[in-house]
Amino acid sequence: MNPCTIPSLRIGELQAKIPIVQGGMSVGISLSGLASAVANEGGIGVIGAAGIGMLEPDFSTNFKEANKRALRKEIRKARKMTKGIIGVNLMVALSDFDELLLVAIEEGVDLVFLGAGLPLKVPFDGLKKASTKVVPIVSSARAASIIFRYWTKRYNHVPDAVVVEGPLAGGHLGFKKEQINDPNYSLEKIVKEVISVIKVFEEQFNKKIPVIAAGGIYSGTDIYRFIRMGASGVQMATRFVATHECDADIKFKEAYINCRKEDLIIIDSPVGLPGRAIRNKFLDEVSSGMRKPFKCPWKCLKTCDFRKTPYCIALALTNAKRGNLDEGFAFAGANAYKVDKIVSVKELIETLLMEYEKAAFKA
Repeated sequence: MNPCTIPSLRIGELQAKIPIVQGGMSVGISLSGLASAVANEGGIGVIGAAGIGMLEPDFSTNFKEANKRALRKEIRKARKMTKGIIGVNLMVALSDFDELLLVAIEEGVDLVFLGAGLPLKVPFDGLKKASTKVVPIVSSARAASIIFRYWTKRYNHVPDAVVVEGPLAGGHLGFKKEQINDPNYSLEKIVKEVISVIKVFEEQFNKKIPVIAAGGIYSGTDIYRFIRMGASGVQMATRFVATHECDADIKFKEAYINCRKEDLIIIDSPVGLPGRAIRNKFLDEVSSGMRKPFKCPWKCLKTCDFRKTPYCIALALTNAKRGNLDEGFAFAGANAYKVDKIVSVKELIETLLMEYEKAAFKA
C-alpha cells in the first residue's frame, strides 16, 4: 500500500474503506441522514440513540416505546439510503439502555458504540447471534482494562474494538474538571496506554482489536498523527455538524460557524459530569443561578436528580436540535471555533483525505 494512502478500518469482518467513525451525536443531531451520508463515503455512520423518541408525538407520555419506535425507524431509513456500515451510539447511563440495545441488535446494526458508563452486563447471547460488533467508549486505560477483564471472565469473549475519547471532545466528558487541561490526560497519552492494555487481550483471544482515537480530532493531519501512533482509526463528531446532511436545524449548525474559541466552555451538566458546550444566553442564565422550570415526564438518565437540577438537559438539547437556542444550547468539541462553513459530507471527507495524504507525503 502507498504510505500516503489512508488505510481502511477493519473491525472483525467489517471493513470501512476509510478509518473515520462519525461520532454518534444524540438528541437528534446524527440520525439516518448524517449516518447514511458518512457510510456512503466509506466511513462508519452512527445514529445517536439517546433522546431519539423526541421525534415521536407520544414522547412525553410513552417515552420508552417512543424511543424504541424512533430508533427502529431511523435504522431502517439509514439502511434504505446506504449499503455502507451503520452503527448506533448508546449511553449506558440511559434508563432504557437495555431496551434500546435490544432494538439495535434486532435491527441487525453493524456496531453498537457504548459510552457514558461501563458496559459490563450486556445481552451477550443476542449480540453473538446478531453478529453486531460491540465497541465501548472509554476515557482511560483503567476503564478499558475493567471492561475487557470483566468480559473475559463472564463471557470468555472481549469487545470488538474500543473508542478512546480524550478531554477535547464535545458533550459529556469522562474526566474531572481539573483533568481536562492536564497534559497527563491528553488523548495522545491515553491512546498509547489503551493500546498497551488491549495488546494483552489481542494475544489472549487471537484477534485484532482496533483502538479508535476520539476527541478534538479536526483535520486529516490529526488523523495521520493518530494512525502513526498506533490507532486504527479516528472518531470525529464536531466536523460533521456543519454538513448539509447533519440532522440538526440550520440554527444549530450556525452556532458552530459563529462561535469563537472563548465561547467554548466547560459546564456542569445536570447529569453530574462536566461537558463542553458553546456559551449562549441560556447557559449564562443557568450559571447566574436562574432555574428553568420543567416537568420530568420520565427519568431518562440513571444519574440525573431531576428534583435538584436547574434545567432538564434532554429538553434543552431537544430545543437546540430544533433551532430554539434561547431555550437550549449546543454541545461542541474544543475545535468547533475552526468551523467556518457548511459543506457536504462528501466535500468534508475529500478535504480530510487530501490533508491526510499531504501529511503522509511530508513525513
